[in-house]
Amino acid sequence: MGRVGLSGRAFIPLLSSFACAIPGIMATRTIGHWRDRLLTIMVAPLMTCSARLPVYALLIGAFVPDRAVGPFNLRGLTLFGLYVAGVLSAMGVAFVLKRAWMKNRYQPLMLELPPYRVPGLRNLALGLWERARIFLRRVGGIIFALTVLLWFLSSYPAPPAGATGAAIEYSVAGQLGRALQGVFAPIGFNWQISIALVPGLAAREVAVGALGTVYALSATGDAVATTLAPIIADEWTLATAFALLAWYVFAPQCLSTLVVTRRETGSWRWPLLMAGYLFALAYAAAFVTYRVTLWLGGGA
Repeated sequence: MGRVGLSGRAFIPLLSSFACAIPGIMATRTIGHWRDRLLTIMVAPLMTCSARLPVYALLIGAFVPDRAVGPFNLRGLTLFGLYVAGVLSAMGVAFVLKRAWMKNRYQPLMLELPPYRVPGLRNLALGLWERARIFLRRVGGIIFALTVLLWFLSSYPAPPAGATGAAIEYSVAGQLGRALQGVFAPIGFNWQISIALVPGLAAREVAVGALGTVYALSATGDAVATTLAPIIADEWTLATAFALLAWYVFAPQCLSTLVVTRRETGSWRWPLLMAGYLFALAYAAAFVTYRVTLWLGGGA
């Protein structure tokens, strides 16, 4: 039986997700005009971050052939294409928002670079400690509470006596995932993917471990992806795999990013708007990818 939902080790990838959109969002404090700052906050999550890499690696390894295309490898080109898609989507969203919301205003970007010197270790340590303390004080409590809530939903109630499936199937998160299957069926997602998306709200890289849990794998850590790849290669169609890749290019942000956006903007309006437009983009991209791949014969 695999791990249940967000187990203790799942908190590690949650912490690693801080290295993604969050520093970019917090760095917008240096932008003078509030609309420019807000625009940057809204498009920052579209830049591909390390949280997506475990999902990309799993799907590319399972469905993309390991063969050369000229001097390049097809898997490497696929990963590069996903990064390019994130950059182009960020540019497109920024262009639309600028035209629709800031069409009468233009301000060139000017940066004054300070002189660079080797930092002192003491000053560096003090600066890191101060920024970490501020971050934990402002958003750490909210993130921890939401993560515990997701862990609870993924772990309770316990499986009934004689249950043969993975424990997460009988939890509240599992029941929610099955209920969401009707929503995600048009883009090719089965109930296992729908369940994995629920704990993936805490941190997107948790989705791989959640899939391993749903498929009742006994492996843990990095071995989950190795064991899971041949299983999904047999059970999923190419259209489903490509749709999931397209979904994660625009995937709605993890809770930590939304919480930081709430702290930086002072309102839940903007993180909810962020989650909403990212969900719409992800769904549309997955739908188009799924239907086009089916049309090209990728449904077998």
